[in-house]
Amino acid sequence: MGIRKPLVIACMALAPLAHAQNSENWKGEAELGFLLTSGNTEETKVDGRLGLQYETQTWRNTGDFSSRYTETEDQTTAEEYKAALEADYKFDDKQYWFVRGSYEKDRFSGYDFESTLTTGYGNRVWQVGDRSFLDLSVGGGYRYNKLQQEDPDGRDVEEEAIARLAGQFDYSLSDSALFRQKLSTEIGLDDNNAISQSETSVQSNIVGSLSMKAAFRVKHVTDAPAGSDKTDTETSLSLLYGF
Repeated sequence: MGIRKPLVIACMALAPLAHAQNSENWKGEAELGFLLTSGNTEETKVDGRLGLQYETQTWRNTGDFSSRYTETEDQTTAEEYKAALEADYKFDDKQYWFVRGSYEKDRFSGYDFESTLTTGYGNRVWQVGDRSFLDLSVGGGYRYNKLQQEDPDGRDVEEEAIARLAGQFDYSLSDSALFRQKLSTEIGLDDNNAISQSETSVQSNIVGSLSMKAAFRVKHVTDAPAGSDKTDTETSLSLLYGF
């Protein structure tokens, strides 16, 4: 079984880490999960993720890049790449205006790619200490998705105005453990197709900046492309390096 391809995918996702450490305004986290089984079933699974944040007094810029690859019995069973960039203009310590762009390419989703551009208002409605808070945001924008096959109406593109609702809840369980819940939904204003995503995770510090993270992710598409499931789930265990 060849594992070169998934390892390359992970390394590409983590490559900018060294550059980010050179500035005091940068912070972020790099995540890597790897599973290799042999015997009756041969499987290789690699998850890579890089999250970066650059913050000044009035601006907060974030980027999130991830990849997922699974190979079973020499057959690719999952291959996914995601990127999201967001710029927040801060009115004060709690309120901000955001502009966000996202791109996703999942080989087995029925889409050739999915992309959105949104803007709107966000507010940190609750905070205790540095690690426990609740952020909520609401906005609107545009969705452009390319289908792998034409739909019954002969279209291979989904494009429409959307409304976006999102939230992130972080709660410090202890000095070394953190619970995190992320939720978002983007609702089409023409065809009413809603794409919702959730990530529930717990991370615990091992030593220094290294942590263990367990996560459960769900993606639901109300009007999924023909031949694709409406709901995808993923459970992962990975190492997380914060900087």
